Amino acid sequence: MMNAEDVIMAYEDVARMSAEMLAAARTSRWDDLVLLEKHCANRVAALRDNEETIRLPADLRSRKLHMLQQILADDREIRDLTEPWMRQLSQIMSSITERNLSAAYGAVQAV
Repeated sequence: MMNAEDVIMAYEDVARMSAEMLAAARTSRWDDLVLLEKHCANRVAALRDNEETIRLPADLRSRKLHMLQQILADDREIRDLTEPWMRQLSQIMSSITERNLSAAYGAVQAV
């Protein structure tokens, strides 16, 4: 079971990972971004499972709020950086699928 300090440490971990994810997105290190996102998601899940019962004092709530604002800002910028990459990846996958279908149907028609 987490205590107030554990909760803050977990948010600090998420904020740190969020900043690392943003750095990876800024430098197009997509594999690093995916790996960091998995670690971050695990940490967030642990928080979600344990945080509800913890009441934070005002100073820690303020610290948590500041971290959440930074995490959300990082997330917004990460999305801005990854959306063009995701569109490009989607176009590549669509092109490959079309080529494979064309090859498959072309082979069937030739028979």
